[in-house]
Amino acid sequence: MSRLPIALLDPDPHAPFPPAQRALREPDGLLAAGGDLSPIRLLNAYRHGIFPWYSQGQPILWWCPAQRSVFASDGVRLSSRFRRSLKKSRWTVRADSAFAEVIAACAVAPRPGQDGTWITDAMMRAYVEMHRLGHAHSIEVFDGDRLVGGLYGVAIGRMFFGESMFSAESGGSKIALAMLGRMLSAWGWPWIDAQVENEHTRSLGSLRMPRAEFLPLVARQTGLAEPAGTWTERWGVQAAATMAD
Repeated sequence: MSRLPIALLDPDPHAPFPPAQRALREPDGLLAAGGDLSPIRLLNAYRHGIFPWYSQGQPILWWCPAQRSVFASDGVRLSSRFRRSLKKSRWTVRADSAFAEVIAACAVAPRPGQDGTWITDAMMRAYVEMHRLGHAHSIEVFDGDRLVGGLYGVAIGRMFFGESMFSAESGGSKIALAMLGRMLSAWGWPWIDAQVENEHTRSLGSLRMPRAEFLPLVARQTGLAEPAGTWTERWGVQAAATMAD
């Protein structure tokens, strides 16, 4: 049984969220409904460990689960067999060169146990705008000029909040995540938020972190200054074959 009904958000995008500790036990993490997907509201949500997740026809729903799925940036795990398969790979990995294409591919990617997508047209428009403003980023895996995998998320301070990933070729999303982890670790960003645990993230090394630990971590990391320069410039072009090491 839930302890309290969820809050309905004020129409003002500057209005605060209720404390994340008030999120329901069932469904786990449901905190509030309503509001909008403006950059002001989204950035405020992420800074407080909250994210939107809803289906077409529902109001906007805001979540902060009791157990958070996270990756240590230096802890993304690829199997030895998969690493060996990369030795002759010609794939390359870039950042922020195809954001709209990545989020569109994530929206139509099949998900086990899910019917339809939570990446609605409104969500796509919101995150494309976040990307235009420099807050949302995509990691893209290319085979020549063909996009074969990728992910997108939001960066604030020195914290990356992963949203979704896809593979058009086997292993595409794994390469995107592993390369993101490598680059963030080199930049001094220790964590990647993966929101809700699933079998795929567990296979890649995700950890479970209680909300009471996650929220102070987010407050600390989002309060740090992000290094200067665009992600495209700082990232460059990385060869997937280097992940075979």
